[in-house]
Amino acid sequence: MNLRHLLEIPDLTAAEIQQVLTLSERPVASFGAPLSGQGVALIFEKPSNRTRHSMEMAVVQLGGHPVYTRGEEVGFDTRESVEDITRIMQGYHGVLAARVFHHDVVRRMAAVSAVPIVNMLSDHSHPLQGLADVLTMSQEWGSLADRTVAYVGDFNNVARSLSEACVMLGAHVRLGCPTGFDAPQAELTRIAGLGSGTIAQFVDPSVAVLGASAVHTDTWISMGQESQKAERREIFSAYQVTDTLMAGAAPGAVFMHCLPAYRGNEVAASVIDGPLSRVIQQGHNRMHSARGLLAFLLGARP
Repeated sequence: MNLRHLLEIPDLTAAEIQQVLTLSERPVASFGAPLSGQGVALIFEKPSNRTRHSMEMAVVQLGGHPVYTRGEEVGFDTRESVEDITRIMQGYHGVLAARVFHHDVVRRMAAVSAVPIVNMLSDHSHPLQGLADVLTMSQEWGSLADRTVAYVGDFNNVARSLSEACVMLGAHVRLGCPTGFDAPQAELTRIAGLGSGTIAQFVDPSVAVLGASAVHTDTWISMGQESQKAERREIFSAYQVTDTLMAGAAPGAVFMHCLPAYRGNEVAASVIDGPLSRVIQQGHNRMHSARGLLAFLLGARP
C-alpha cells in the first residue's frame, strides 16, 4: 500500500474524493477493524468540539485507540522539533493527526512520517470539514456536478477547502467576500484548475447566492482573532445570511455552517434553526467522513 497523507483537499483526486464519500456511508461493521491493536495520535494545538469527538469515534469505529494530546504536551519546536516528535510517535501509532496553527507543521510531519498524516485544521486548510461538507451536499442531491454552491464571508481555511472540493466534483462556486477578506486572483485561478467546476467571486453577497443550491458561511471571528472583534463585525455586517439573502438562492436551497455559529452575527437564528438548515447533519458527517477518510488512507476502497 502506498503511503498517503491528507494535508489539503487536492491531496486526493476527484475520483478518490468520491471513494471517500462512498466509504463514509458504508456500515461501520463492513470495515472489520483495520486499526485493531493500533493507536491514532490526535494532537490539538487548538481546541475543538466536533474535531475531537468525530475523530475519536471514527478511530474507535475502525478498531483503534485514539490518544488525545494537547499541543503543549508535545511542544512543536519548543520542547522538541516537529520532525523528532513525528518520528517517535510513528513508532506508537498507525496514523498521526494534528490540529495546528501553522500549515507548515503538518507539511513537515508528512515529510518524515512513515504513517499517514491527517491535517485536522491549519491556518491554510480544513480538509476534514471540506469532506463533511461535500458528503452532506451529496446526500442532499446525489451529485454536486453542475450545482451552484455559495460561500458568504471571510475567505479562510474553511472556504478554501470547500471551494477546492466543490470545483473538483464539478460544482460552480460563488464566493461573496468583502474587499480585503477575499480570495486573491492567483488563488481563484489555482482552484479553477483543479476540476471541471468553476469559481467566481463577488463583493455583493446577494449576487453570490443567486441560483445557489447551498449557501455556506463561517464565523466572522475565528480563534485567535478576538482582538479584531469590533472591526470585523463592522466589516462583515452586510454579510449576515438572513432569510432575505436565502430567498435569492435557488428554491429549496439549504443552509450550511461548519460551527460554532453565532446567531445574529454571520447568520440569523431564523435561518440556522429553520427548515433549510443542514448544520446538524453536517456536524454529524464530520464523524462519518473522518471514518471514510481513515479507512481510505489505510487501504480500503469501495
